[in-house]
Amino acid sequence: MPAYQDYLREIGYSVEPPAPFVIGTQNVDPEIAVMAGPQLVVPALNDRFVLNAANARWGSLYDAFYGTDAIDAPPARPGGYDPVRGAAVVAAAKAFLDEAVPLTSGKWADLGDPSGGIEIADPSQYVGQNEKGRLFRHNGLHIEVVFDPDHPIGRDDPSGIADVILESALTAIIDLEDSVAAVDAQDKVLGYSNWLGLMRGDLQSAFDKGGKTVKRSANPDRSYSGGLTLQGRSLLFVRNVGHLMTNPAILLPDGSQAPEGILDALFTSLCAMHDLQGLGRLRNSRTGSIYIVKPKMHGPEECAFTNDLFDAVEDILGLVRHTIKVGVMDEERRTSANLAACINAVKDRIVFINTGFLDRTGDEMHTSMQAGPMIRKADMKTSSWITAYESRNVGIGLACGLSGKAQIGKGMWAAPDMMADMMTQKIGHPMTGANTAWVPSPTAATLHAIHYHRCDVFARQKEVAGMEVSGLEPLLTIPVAANGHNWSAEEVAQELENNAQGILGYVVRWIDQGIGCSKVPDINDIGLMEDRATLRISSQHIANWMHHGICTAQQVDAAFTKMAAKVDAQNAGDPLYEKLTPDSIAYKAARALVFEGTKQPNGYTEPLLHKFRLEKKAALAS
Repeated sequence: MPAYQDYLREIGYSVEPPAPFVIGTQNVDPEIAVMAGPQLVVPALNDRFVLNAANARWGSLYDAFYGTDAIDAPPARPGGYDPVRGAAVVAAAKAFLDEAVPLTSGKWADLGDPSGGIEIADPSQYVGQNEKGRLFRHNGLHIEVVFDPDHPIGRDDPSGIADVILESALTAIIDLEDSVAAVDAQDKVLGYSNWLGLMRGDLQSAFDKGGKTVKRSANPDRSYSGGLTLQGRSLLFVRNVGHLMTNPAILLPDGSQAPEGILDALFTSLCAMHDLQGLGRLRNSRTGSIYIVKPKMHGPEECAFTNDLFDAVEDILGLVRHTIKVGVMDEERRTSANLAACINAVKDRIVFINTGFLDRTGDEMHTSMQAGPMIRKADMKTSSWITAYESRNVGIGLACGLSGKAQIGKGMWAAPDMMADMMTQKIGHPMTGANTAWVPSPTAATLHAIHYHRCDVFARQKEVAGMEVSGLEPLLTIPVAANGHNWSAEEVAQELENNAQGILGYVVRWIDQGIGCSKVPDINDIGLMEDRATLRISSQHIANWMHHGICTAQQVDAAFTKMAAKVDAQNAGDPLYEKLTPDSIAYKAARALVFEGTKQPNGYTEPLLHKFRLEKKAALAS
């Protein structure tokens, strides 16, 4: 290990950490700086999804409990409202109120007529009210208890409580990267247009629901007594693409494609100027900032390039320096190993760091491809490097002064139908000291918000800040199988089939239908919200095993053939689905991700996906 670290410094992979410093970011909205809560990530190309995300700032706890397995009660009977299920929901919601807003005496379930007032143990929690709601605050998050005795739920409640509304997704990321299939000008214009509509507040979506056309738009702000107005929408980031790709949307004078990350930086900032100048119906940032998440950066030099790029965009658009804020995704090994230096490179505009298992593991495997066969994918989650990665991210972020100025984030809960498990496990994210974490849906955001009531994140950050930050050695411990391997033929086949199924299930929608993020059934038929990072980890794992002789090319092809039939069956109800055959473009793309995996820059999937998607679009147009 000492020799390995010397080598990494010698080649410039590792750099000396900077002298202690504190970030200088200013004009940051409170949702990022001083509040803790869930964060949604949605594909920018789907207008309905981005509006759902913007409107996920507030969510019904009654609906979230009723429609998921988050409470321990029998599921609702089909055929309309189930009063037995409803009673369990009301009981669970009032038990939550007992935790977050305790009464002076008794329980919320015993509360009678509220017209004479509600005596709460801490009167400072009361914030205000409107026609039907009483507004409270706990751990910086708002809770609105809706009293409506004329409501179908409220009329059967002894206190007339019709709902409990939680402040949920404080922030949302409108994604132009891993969750979209954007390969040409048509795709990019759609993404930019949706972002522009959000920045102006005039984006609308119309869709069919139950035979009726439903129209959706961004929610207005919420008003309460005393002139209090609360933001009705999540504070919005936009995720640009990384530095790797070019795009044919704009051609340079020599006919080559323009760097896509530069296009994104310029056009998303230009769209956001409508918000800065108050040209639209609604506002996003009240502090005059533009929030851009920048993924897939490798070390401080690439972070410095992003800082230079944003300087240039500000100069072109006439913006004050550091108007454009940056979120640095700690998802590449070189960034993790040099995180303090990366933060320092953007120290006056950084508002966000986060971790992500899939991309980070994909880069872990690709970076050390020659070192040996990697451990099984499921075992990665308990390996020493990822434990160090998660803890160092928080510790270094706090040491650089992010608390009170920026978000420290954690990764996605990918199983939207498994909310009971999420409620048990995801409280671990705020407990690390992270003041945000990703969720796959507005409902999940409302449920995950409960964790931020149960954990005072900023108090937790003070505790974590006093802990020693893990050194580099565990982070740089390569997850190769110790002393070779002893996997059985059955275990090898299981690993190959699990990876092949995940690749095919996602790629077939990406290539054939241009869907970059959706609930994809895994090999056990559990729906997971998947994006492009899924491909990176799965394709790199198979490529690594094939490279080191754990499996043969014939075994890999056998796994693809077997899993193609399974994916076909899983999509049998989709009228737009095209079956996977060896000659289909989607099948060829999936196979190329593995068989050309060791040659792809950092194991990225974008170059191959874009190539095959453009081929598919050309075939559809002909």
